[in-house]
Amino acid sequence: MLKRVHFPTSLLPYLLVAPQIAITLIFFIWPASQALYQSFLVEDAFGLSTEFVWFENYAYLMTDDQYLNAFGRTIFFSAAVAFISMSMALVLAGFADRIIRGATTYRTLLIWPYAVAPVLAGALWLFMFNPTIGIFPYLLDFVDYNWNHYLNGGEAMFLVIMAAAWKQIAYNFLFYLAAMQAIPRSITEAAAIDGAGPIRRFVTIIFPLISPTTFFLLVINAVYAFFETFGIIHAVTQGGPFGSTTTLVYKVFSDGFIGLDLGGSAAQSVILMILVIAMTVVQFRFVEKRVQY
Repeated sequence: MLKRVHFPTSLLPYLLVAPQIAITLIFFIWPASQALYQSFLVEDAFGLSTEFVWFENYAYLMTDDQYLNAFGRTIFFSAAVAFISMSMALVLAGFADRIIRGATTYRTLLIWPYAVAPVLAGALWLFMFNPTIGIFPYLLDFVDYNWNHYLNGGEAMFLVIMAAAWKQIAYNFLFYLAAMQAIPRSITEAAAIDGAGPIRRFVTIIFPLISPTTFFLLVINAVYAFFETFGIIHAVTQGGPFGSTTTLVYKVFSDGFIGLDLGGSAAQSVILMILVIAMTVVQFRFVEKRVQY
């Protein structure tokens, strides 16, 4: 039977949660309220005049082709990053779960990329694919392929997808490995005795048992691709060429800090905030309860 903790005074519980409440108010509630208020305003580039326009900024976004294209581009970018990072992490976790010698070294090497800052991850891939000094354009030149992501939008999108996926593989790897190690060995050993090979055991036993973890990681990776890849895109392509890698989170920056459209940028940030709240609700209401740690 669980014992309940009783505080001697009524003030102590409030003091314990006060730091967390203060952090939430200062770093989330206050900026979010400011963005919400700013989204109803139109301000000139010099900040000399401000006009309250209600929902005109939102209405303009719904009819802006550049914003709608960025929305569709973000969905494609998020799906590609989630698929590549999760599939690669699943394969690597399967290998790590079977390795006996050198398992610690193998796992440590796979976890390292998660400690790399997004900007540095983007810079690493930028150097590798630099059209002038990069190793991969040099190798592609042998098959008569001229790589130049500064001019080719498809190549630029491929580059930022690979950089973002590489950064997230380590996070997914940790969860998949923990989920696989939680599966009783007796189940897989019984399947092996019955004649099931490694691939069949993985498809029919291991993957269904770790499906809650897969659903959890799908939400986490979608949130990551939507909101945490700004540094990678800014370091690699800065949204170019010709806006081909401009996602929603980068468009907030470009419209607000470069285009000086503070009202439109605030409206975009509010829409992003609504999206992340919706994803969080989906995670905790429908996914979190099914995840086995």
